[in-house]
Amino acid sequence: MNEFEFKQRQMRALLAEKNLDALWLQRVSSFAWATCGGAAYINTASTTGAASLLITPTARYLITNNIEAKRLEQEQGLGAQSWEFRVAPWHAANPAIGELTRGLRLGSDFPAPNAIDLTSEIARLRANLTPEEGARFRALGKICAAAMDAAIRAVRPGQTEFEIAARLGAETQARGAQPIVNLIATDERIFAYRHPLPTEKKLAKYAMLVLCGRKWGLVCSITRLVHFGKLPDEIRRKVEACTRIDATFIAATRPGAKLRDVFQRAVNEYAATGFADEWHLHHQGGAAAYEPREYLGALNSNDVVAAGQAYAWNPSITGVKSEDTILVGESRNEIVTAIPGWETTRVAIGDQVIERPVILEQ
Repeated sequence: MNEFEFKQRQMRALLAEKNLDALWLQRVSSFAWATCGGAAYINTASTTGAASLLITPTARYLITNNIEAKRLEQEQGLGAQSWEFRVAPWHAANPAIGELTRGLRLGSDFPAPNAIDLTSEIARLRANLTPEEGARFRALGKICAAAMDAAIRAVRPGQTEFEIAARLGAETQARGAQPIVNLIATDERIFAYRHPLPTEKKLAKYAMLVLCGRKWGLVCSITRLVHFGKLPDEIRRKVEACTRIDATFIAATRPGAKLRDVFQRAVNEYAATGFADEWHLHHQGGAAAYEPREYLGALNSNDVVAAGQAYAWNPSITGVKSEDTILVGESRNEIVTAIPGWETTRVAIGDQVIERPVILEQ
């Protein structure tokens, strides 16, 4: 069974489990997942796209307008997947959903009138990657790593955060991925904000670059830091703690592990390194796939880690952060956004040794 048919079977199994007659996928992430990489968006910041999918036990429909239909059918290759296209003029409402679901019990991945909200269930389907998706994740990880490496090595004092963001975005886009998250902070802003949108501030000594790159609908996350001149002892101490916490996350994220237990081990490490309260200041990451995080890790998480899944943990201590994307393997975890040639530190966690990147010192 190929990837596409496997996902069709998953969706129909969900319909049977929930006693529903049809499933409506409106999210850009769900569209990409169900079509094995199709792009329904025009505005890259949109949660929902210019096309949606409707799946029933016996049929599958693609609902869009006349602007998008040809691109989706031909360039995106969705005509070969045997979707039945329901196309309306761009200037008129598309009646297909109303007509096709009249009298049916409907589920959706996005809040909709008269539909059961299956947002959480669909996120779990997206998070359980096929081998084909794992291969695409590896390729995307290399793209994001190369883009980050090129961008951060071009950073110089005096550049504005906007200029640094432009370089990171350009390096990502030039390699065929989209920088859907591009966060830059310099100097004191790294200590002030966990989600630093770039500004006109000029870099003096210290910069943080954060990238979530998207290709084939999948999203990889990576953060790196660069410092010019002698690294202050305070930052070095925090980096050592943060890398140990990140290594703890990575080492614990193994098949069969309960996500709440993985999270608890990291919380314990925050305390052991002297930064017990820092995890309260920002989420710590979680399962990755067609959203930067399909769902977050937490102390009350009921999810269980499975082989083949991707996770992006992002522990932070005020002024530092550690973040890469991993694929969970049967025998070991693979860091798909590792940058070749980047200096790392080896952290021993039990019988595992996890390599984590250090701050680039220029």
